[in-house]
Amino acid sequence: MSKLKQLLFPENRPPAILALADGCVFHGFSFAASGSQVGEVVFNTAMTGYQEILSDPSYAGQLVTLTYPHIGNTGVNDADNESDKIQAAGLIVRQYHDNASSWRSQNRLSGYLKSQGVVAITGIDTRELTNHLRDHGAMKACLMTADDQGQLDEQAAIAKAQAFAGLTGVDLAKEVTIKSAQSWQSGRYDLATQDFKTSASTPYRVVCYDFGIKQQIMRILHDLGCDITLVPAKTPAAEVLAMNPDGVFMSNGPGDPAACDYAITACQQFLAADMPFFGICLGHQILALAMGGETEKMKYGHHGANHPVRDERTQQVMITSQNHSFCVSEDSLPAELTITHRSLFDQTIQGFQHQSKPAYAFQGHPEASPGPHDALSIFNEFITAMTKYRQQQENAHA
Repeated sequence: MSKLKQLLFPENRPPAILALADGCVFHGFSFAASGSQVGEVVFNTAMTGYQEILSDPSYAGQLVTLTYPHIGNTGVNDADNESDKIQAAGLIVRQYHDNASSWRSQNRLSGYLKSQGVVAITGIDTRELTNHLRDHGAMKACLMTADDQGQLDEQAAIAKAQAFAGLTGVDLAKEVTIKSAQSWQSGRYDLATQDFKTSASTPYRVVCYDFGIKQQIMRILHDLGCDITLVPAKTPAAEVLAMNPDGVFMSNGPGDPAACDYAITACQQFLAADMPFFGICLGHQILALAMGGETEKMKYGHHGANHPVRDERTQQVMITSQNHSFCVSEDSLPAELTITHRSLFDQTIQGFQHQSKPAYAFQGHPEASPGPHDALSIFNEFITAMTKYRQQQENAHA
């Protein structure tokens, strides 16, 4: 082993492999938990934010490849988690750094992964892997570390990858959702005070469906004046409407949106009630399905923090955060929905609104965790819709 490779990939790290369902095997070293884990391999092009990526419930069932080569050098901390645990099935990186240099770091990435039993591999050519996925599509795979004798069974790993069910037709939202309704009363993190802000004024009553919601979404809504009640994925619409909300929010989440029939039914009832509605990512797809549209599995999805999206109404271009493996099929888009945003990478639909009802949806992650803040203004349309709805309700009862 060369001195450089010895420095980057010390021999005291146990061997590990990434085996793809098509038979390709990548050799590297383990830097987290031991064992094996199957999932769908995707690649994320963000240069920062690996902690937010790992804790994003939209990555449930997926093995995340980070295309940025140096990972781990900022450590992890308690404040930057997007959920209460690591959600990704595993992590794949080019070069892991165990020494963190950020003043906010509280733990090493390796310790964070090990403490939650997550398998991770370093030392593979992530450029080669990413090109393979771009050519052949997101792929079923198995991450495996060596056994106690230092041995790896490549054929067993390939067989495990091939046996993985995949994500198409799978409802993962019900797996990552909360078990019972709860209140959310925290805003965004303030670096000056090193604490989360709280707002004394939250006039808008909002019910958020948790399909795998990222905490930063709720923090932004709180800062915009929303009194949030978070409910499980399968909560009936009648139960939500009985809470007399000013608006309903459907969150991001993992898996196939077409499998979430309960959410599609609930969305149809909210539309019938003319309730202000805002859907992000999975919620965006559910609104399309509720209107009679269709969704489809993408070849390798959108995962990153550098995706250009154009607002079709203003022609303004935003750089956005994205994480989705399914998209709305444009050929099936109902006539009642007007496209508001498009991806400039592949022209797929990134947003739409209902022509006669206060219903809006955005495919990307405008909360920007991680990512740029260009799309934050999208939340304002939901606030405007709720303001009009409250005025109408007040006038009706005057």
